[in-house]
Amino acid sequence: MSDVVKVTREGPVTVFTINRPDKGNAISRAVALDMQAAFAEFDRDDAQHVAVITGAGDKQFSAGADVTDLPELWRCIPTLGITTEKPVIAATSGWCVGGAMVMVTMADLCIASETTKFYYPEAKLGFTGGIISGLPGRIPHKIAMEIIMMCRPMEAQRAYEVGLINKIVPVGKQVEEAVAWGQELATFAPLVLKTIKRFVTQTVLPKGPSEYMAHAMVDLERVRLSEDGQEGARAFKEKRTPKFKGK
Repeated sequence: MSDVVKVTREGPVTVFTINRPDKGNAISRAVALDMQAAFAEFDRDDAQHVAVITGAGDKQFSAGADVTDLPELWRCIPTLGITTEKPVIAATSGWCVGGAMVMVTMADLCIASETTKFYYPEAKLGFTGGIISGLPGRIPHKIAMEIIMMCRPMEAQRAYEVGLINKIVPVGKQVEEAVAWGQELATFAPLVLKTIKRFVTQTVLPKGPSEYMAHAMVDLERVRLSEDGQEGARAFKEKRTPKFKGK
């Protein structure tokens, strides 16, 4: 992995920092891939119980997808490319734009500094990935459609009032508070938290077409990169019967 995603540990809490402050912490192809890989490692680590996602510095959580190096954004979105059932907390400050807002929307919790501004400008720009369609299932419908259709920034106070974030803190305190919440969560029963999260994400929250597509991409990639997938490709080239292991 490169240095565009910084991973640190605070006891049982892992902090993932999008580390491109000179680019507004924009999500490049490398950011999406590295975030997905780092989360897979986090999920395998039984000593790590909670994840925090943030951006370097306090000016911008993230400017969204890097249009000069477009990522497969689904890879770094909680419950999609990030498949962990452990709690995920977003810690935001400054601008949170486009795909970065999707990341926050799909996280379980969000601690925001008082300067946080959410902005979803895709209708102005003429393209969309569609995953934002999950927003009306998480906050009131008309408010969600205002964000998506009117392309107007929403400041932290209103985001708190409509239920998009859990708590507003002074600038510079968002990660500290998110880690504190994570450390408290780490004292609770992991199986209970995972089960409740699975019930909520699989059966309670509605999914849009782009989410289903992303889930399909995850499953298909798992097959393609599996031992059986590699064995099948080798056997085809070698003109022999493959020996599958179910792995």
